[in-house]
Amino acid sequence: MPETYDAAQDLPELPRPWRARVPGYADIDALVALRRLDELQGTGEAHVDPAGIESEVAGQASWTRRQLVAVGPDDVPRAWITVHDRAAGRALVWGYFDRDVPEVDAIATAFYAWAESAAIAMARFRAVETTRLDESPFAGDLRQARWLEQAGYAKRRTWLHMDRPVTAGDAELAPRAGVVVRPVERHENGLPVAADLQVVHRMLETSFQDHFNSYRESFPEFVQRLREDPGHSWDHWWLAYVDEENGAGLVAAGAVVCSVSTDPDGGPGGTYIEYIGVNRAARGRGVAKSLLATVIADAAQRGRNRVGLEVDADSPTSADQLYRSLGWETEYVTESWFKDIDLSD
Repeated sequence: MPETYDAAQDLPELPRPWRARVPGYADIDALVALRRLDELQGTGEAHVDPAGIESEVAGQASWTRRQLVAVGPDDVPRAWITVHDRAAGRALVWGYFDRDVPEVDAIATAFYAWAESAAIAMARFRAVETTRLDESPFAGDLRQARWLEQAGYAKRRTWLHMDRPVTAGDAELAPRAGVVVRPVERHENGLPVAADLQVVHRMLETSFQDHFNSYRESFPEFVQRLREDPGHSWDHWWLAYVDEENGAGLVAAGAVVCSVSTDPDGGPGGTYIEYIGVNRAARGRGVAKSLLATVIADAAQRGRNRVGLEVDADSPTSADQLYRSLGWETEYVTESWFKDIDLSD
């Protein structure tokens, strides 16, 4: 049986005076600053949630990640790379680098090589023959694009990160006629009923199976991954139903899963749509618009000021046009860069 991968046993060599090590709880403030710097470089503004960084480094979200930081004589991280074991055959990679470090190009080269080794180890532990590395830099970041090209990645997709302002009047929005939307049922202790979670998972799996880069994620992995987010809340999961024309009654037609996004300046915060999916058999019946109306109305009722989401700019369904028609505008753009690795030999 394959052994687990220990990042500390395979640290890359960095140019002096830098060294690589595994990050810990004491590094959280420095990593928050590094993530802010990365967002400022990519978008001109930063909305970093320190609780999210803590979860990635020393909380639930750290359990499925391998990660390293680069530190100098002061032991303060100036570069950070993480490899997330997302599902069988998928590893998400994120690299954050202080561009003012003179040796940053060499550090990035070493870190992306280490990330590939970590992803291969994860794939072998899962006993799969192929794996895909997926990094998402900001669009227009030519320096990071160069690092990825040198590491063997190729650009494959563009993603729009969109926000819609929420006003008090949005609290009156409602689903379309013929569509019923309800929250996932919960027990008296606030935890969700398992059957509803399984329906959400099935709706999302089936609705995305014909989308770009679709892959299967087991139900336990799906639930655990979403729970890792500090903004996760069970009362932000909804199911949609439509009436069957043959008189069979209401049938599940779609689902949406959201999280709570904080405001770094202490404002009212917002809602973020993690996933929204509509069963292919129910498309064209207003299910997506009904789910979106429910999310917007809920955000307004909670006193929030925005609803955010991410959408594939190259989607053949032109989903971005739907969102624009409902008031969403693009805030910034990222790209998907892939490297596929065959381990069958």
